[in-house]
Amino acid sequence: MSDCIFCKIVEGKIPCGNIYEDEQVLAFDDIHPMAPVHVIIVPKKHVSTLLDVDVKKSDIAGNLIAAAQKVAQIKGIAAKGFRAVINCNAEGGQVVFHLHMHVLGGRKLQDQLG
Repeated sequence: MSDCIFCKIVEGKIPCGNIYEDEQVLAFDDIHPMAPVHVIIVPKKHVSTLLDVDVKKSDIAGNLIAAAQKVAQIKGIAAKGFRAVINCNAEGGQVVFHLHMHVLGGRKLQDQLG
């Protein structure tokens, strides 16, 4: 999508703090971190929301989870713990409509539900 900021990052048109990359995903530091470690993981193929991941695209979810595990190791937060979050649509907190996962850690995270 030509106007999607995450697509532009994947295409290299916008620089990012690249943390991890493979054939399917790109992970980079969030520019507005909410924890000492706050990494965004995006599939390289544009998918708007979690609701757009169907049986034909189910590998996307697995790729995001595998990348979150790698990012947690790279950032040194795997052993102590971290949070992996996918927001879906506006009321779910999604701001950029390109599916993405937040990986947060580096301190004890408080319950923010409700």
